[in-house]
Amino acid sequence: MTSRNTGDTAWVLEPVLQVPHVVAAVMLTRDGLVTGYTDALSQPSAERVAAITSTVQGACRTAAAAFADRDTSDVRQIVIESDHGYVLIVPTDHGTCVAAYGDGEVRLDLLAHRVHSQVARLGGKAMTAPSRGADDNPPA
Repeated sequence: MTSRNTGDTAWVLEPVLQVPHVVAAVMLTRDGLVTGYTDALSQPSAERVAAITSTVQGACRTAAAAFADRDTSDVRQIVIESDHGYVLIVPTDHGTCVAAYGDGEVRLDLLAHRVHSQVARLGGKAMTAPSRGADDNPPA
């Protein structure tokens, strides 16, 4: 399997696909826009998954805050277990998210480790990227 992307996201999704029994993965913005997806999904399916994932994240943040009797809450991961397999959703600190789906045989611990590792690498890459206007010129 390979990944399709709207930018340079293959390096994030490809290692996730190497976990046995992982079927598909999507990278998205917090507001549900697809930034990359794997070949197991069509573009319409990836867009639907991204929109649903964004909604699930919002609902989980709201539920966690309500249970903690707080106004807000950050979610570190969301796991959905179904009769078909597992969905793992891991948001980043900079407004993106990686969601992966594994069939019923996937080892959830391996999937979680790989996705969290890739999210950490993604965060590291975002932190090392030069800011716009870093050359003392105003951003375009």
